[in-house]
Amino acid sequence: MKLSRTIEMLIVVFGFSWLALGQTINGAGLILPAVAAGRQHSLALTTNGSVWAWGRNDYGQVGDGSFVMRATPVPVTNLSGVALICSGHFHNLAVQTNGTARAWGANGYGQLGTNVSGSSSVPVAVPGLSGVVAVAVGDYHSLAVKADGTVWAWGYNGNGGLGDGTIANRTSAGLVTNLSGAVGVAGGYAHSLAVKSNGTVWAWGY
Repeated sequence: MKLSRTIEMLIVVFGFSWLALGQTINGAGLILPAVAAGRQHSLALTTNGSVWAWGRNDYGQVGDGSFVMRATPVPVTNLSGVALICSGHFHNLAVQTNGTARAWGANGYGQLGTNVSGSSSVPVAVPGLSGVVAVAVGDYHSLAVKADGTVWAWGYNGNGGLGDGTIANRTSAGLVTNLSGAVGVAGGYAHSLAVKSNGTVWAWGY
């Protein structure tokens, strides 16, 4: 399935609300502005693909290379060509127009997916992920949908929210089992949801 077709289906599935977040990935078209909110920080995606952030920053969730609270928007460093953004409790995910994912902020449960410990005050690549067409974050875990319809998850897993058949936290992206044909995901505190191209919804976790 081509990425552009996947985006079209996401718009159909999620309706107008998706248009606020549904950017063009690997294709021509206008990047629509979007916003996302974490617990005490905020993100804004502009039409030129840059991301700005402000608010609480003790875990580096503003992404400007510092751990200083920002009362006004500042540009997120080392990040351009962004098509999608989302925010968790204290961490963020962004998808670039080439289908790669980048994460920054808190990493106490491995929710950045970098396979290393410690927070990051600048966006870092999530290794092992390509062709990403949708992302979501829970409070302490992260989710990504690839163009092939598979769902990948990492971070907190004490209640099975990663869907890999275990309750062990993951510091790198792992495949959600028994799930295919996904076009969108959502994350809660410790549970996850996916919608498939046939319109059915699947759930796992707490």
